[in-house]
Amino acid sequence: MTEHSTGTFDVTMVKAAMHEAATDSGIGRMTLDKRYHGDLEATGVGEMFAAMTSTVGSAGYVAMEHVRGSLKGRHGSFFLQHSGTMDRGTPTLSVTVVPDSGTDELVGLSGRLVIRIEQGEHYYDFDHSLDGDSKA
Repeated sequence: MTEHSTGTFDVTMVKAAMHEAATDSGIGRMTLDKRYHGDLEATGVGEMFAAMTSTVGSAGYVAMEHVRGSLKGRHGSFFLQHSGTMDRGTPTLSVTVVPDSGTDELVGLSGRLVIRIEQGEHYYDFDHSLDGDSKA
């Protein structure tokens, strides 16, 4: 059964060092530190790689994030995989739970998370399910 969770989150992104060859290519690296509030009460840490183009409003990024806390009262952790593009200002973003990454009471977690930014505030909508099968 699919459940819906929603809430807000705070994020701090810090520029991180990269290998010289990658830096010279225009790829950038950032660390992520998040605090989720609402149905998901958790912390998230991760790394993001991004590339900007010479066209204003066009870029791409990928990130991996480890989330630890509770989801509607179920405790554990899981990984989120991010993939985003900006095509001349038009965004496309996919954030999915990495299969079989749930631990403890979140074993079997799957789902997609949607990020919204409204008036500078970050919101998430998370459609998820637990299959209860650890597949171990």
